[in-house]
Amino acid sequence: MFILTSIVSFLKDKSYRSLLLTTNFFIGLGTVIYHFVEGWSWLDSLYLSVITLTTIGYGDFSPQTDLGKIFTLFYIVIGVALILGFFNSLMLHFKKQQDAL
Repeated sequence: MFILTSIVSFLKDKSYRSLLLTTNFFIGLGTVIYHFVEGWSWLDSLYLSVITLTTIGYGDFSPQTDLGKIFTLFYIVIGVALILGFFNSLMLHFKKQQDAL
């Protein structure tokens, strides 16, 4: 029940909600770019976007076109900072909720 109440309170906070929307937008942007530039399926494009931004990087997919490689350079630099900020905010929020109990 703690997790559910934390998620609801997280979504009610405007700054957290903005960060969540920005993160989802950026994942969506990467998905669309990879789909059209690399010609991958939507699922493969989403998979690479999430794997890249979370710095897991399994290596099973990689951009093959020059445009895809250039996009990935910028996507990693900007996206990793965004994702880390999102995870940091999420953890701080959960900690604040737990301390309030």
